[in-house]
Amino acid sequence: MATLWLINVTLDTGGQLAFKAAASDPLAGDGMARWRYMARRPWIWLGILAYVTHLLSWIAFLSLVDLSQGVLLASINIVAIMIAGRLLFREKLTPLRVGGILLVSAGVAIVGLSG
Repeated sequence: MATLWLINVTLDTGGQLAFKAAASDPLAGDGMARWRYMARRPWIWLGILAYVTHLLSWIAFLSLVDLSQGVLLASINIVAIMIAGRLLFREKLTPLRVGGILLVSAGVAIVGLSG
């Protein structure tokens, strides 16, 4: 179960980061030209692959845990994505966001220890 959970976190985070990389490319242009440009870049396809694989691993994970526990454990993805966004895209982590990260992490720890 823990392995599937880590796979889910990794795939969801990786997919989000790939989509962000595709969407934030300064060479992409505007309108439909932007979408055509992104469709030719590997980041968008890596993100799609990560999400398709994430869907399959998510179904496998949910077959092992209660839905309420699975959804709460999956909340750690938010933390991973925010930290990765800070490291890779220099996004701001305000005190309010850091507080949110701590609360989500505490909630995931409580749910993880109880199950």
